[in-house]
Amino acid sequence: MRKIGFVLFISILSAVLAIAGYRYLDKREPAGFYTEGEQSVRFVNNVTDAHGVTANPEFVKASAMVSPAVVHIKTTYANVATQRSALEELFGAPQSGGQARASGSGVLITPDGYIVTNNHVIENASNIEVILPDKRAFKAKLIGRDPSTDLALVKVEGQNLPIVEMGNSDNVQVGEWVLAVGYPLSLNSTVTAGIVSAKGRSIGILDRPSQENYGQRTQAAGSSAIESFIQTDAAINPGNSGGALVNSSGLLIGINAAIASQTGSYAGYGFAIPVNLVKKIVTDFRKYGEVRRGYLGVNFPAPTVEDQILREQGINPANIKGVYITGVVPGSGAATAGLKAGDIIQSINGVPVTSSAEFSERIARQRPGDKVELSYLRNKKTDKVSVTLQGEEATRVAANNASGQALHNKLGASFAPLPAEYKQRYRLRSGVVITDVADGGFFDMAGVPRGTIITSVNGRPVNTLQELDNALGSSKSGMARIDGITPDGTGFVFNFPLGA
Repeated sequence: MRKIGFVLFISILSAVLAIAGYRYLDKREPAGFYTEGEQSVRFVNNVTDAHGVTANPEFVKASAMVSPAVVHIKTTYANVATQRSALEELFGAPQSGGQARASGSGVLITPDGYIVTNNHVIENASNIEVILPDKRAFKAKLIGRDPSTDLALVKVEGQNLPIVEMGNSDNVQVGEWVLAVGYPLSLNSTVTAGIVSAKGRSIGILDRPSQENYGQRTQAAGSSAIESFIQTDAAINPGNSGGALVNSSGLLIGINAAIASQTGSYAGYGFAIPVNLVKKIVTDFRKYGEVRRGYLGVNFPAPTVEDQILREQGINPANIKGVYITGVVPGSGAATAGLKAGDIIQSINGVPVTSSAEFSERIARQRPGDKVELSYLRNKKTDKVSVTLQGEEATRVAANNASGQALHNKLGASFAPLPAEYKQRYRLRSGVVITDVADGGFFDMAGVPRGTIITSVNGRPVNTLQELDNALGSSKSGMARIDGITPDGTGFVFNFPLGA
């Protein structure tokens, strides 16, 4: 009995000492320190760091501020096309066959009912309905849409509507907490949280043709798509398109637009259009009824293959601190200012640019007639120049006014009419054959070999050099779509930039 009593006494004493020790340590533990086993995490007591980015954000407050102004957009489609684009596949596209319905999200930005959303949410819709979180429903009017940025502006008739205040996407930092607000998977208003994973991302989705095989090697004067996304790991799913990406203060920093996924559902990466570009596009819609973009008139590697093209030219991408210019459009603002191929643009209006995605977005914020101050590197020497931007039409005309031979030089190929026996062999009704490919030309960089047959340009069959030139000049987006067949009989389609 003594031994049992002694053991019981020791057990009770140990428990008392453990509790006392725990309480002692708990009193001495600094605020914001949590211990579990051998793991410890220390939180910053000050909610903002030296840069003003929230370290321990008030998600509840930000969500309450934003959610009332993020709306559900329901669209109706008549005579739906049978083929869907990549964006439509990702974000609630209607199925083919008669009338169909789809849905997405939108963000109220003015008390009188202006709503910003994605172009692909409302494109080709015969009816647009907006439903607020409080269940009020409105019929919306399309004010303008821009496939180049995948943005659209619609309007409902209302007063004193809730809004989301716009922030400054230039101040967004990688690692910053963000919230994504929208209507994913046909659910009611949904809020998800994450961080900014990257900035200035280009994923090649806006210029992607419907065919699976495509190639886009360079971005050029007059090319339309602007991709400089904010990447986030906040969960974004189909239906989130057009919704809000906000910081922890509840300020709008982006419009959710796309996801990177093999399945079409959330896989860890979402992409939003920076709000500073949104501001410019929305202002244009309200002021002019259309987007008015200024073009510099230079060619540069497409973001998705930037490093690859530089290496093919014997240039180490690590040595390019800026945007490498591969060509200048004759008669453009860049040509008038004296910019040349091989120049490296390092800053725009004093702001450093480190990627072509960021470069194209900053130029896209400008209008025709605007002047931009560029700092560039040439022959290891830095210089500055002021460039007056031109409009899209003027830039395209300048790009297309070059002679047929000059245009062929840009393509880097010589052509001849396709012999009848080849048309019969490949069962073609049209085509020109590439008889030679020049080193360093577009076809050379794209890996297009001699003997390749070009069957159509911009959807127009080509049988002669004149038809080829006319088809190339017919592009209104600055990008020419080229369809063809390689010598081994493999079909392909890619985009050729005509002119920025």
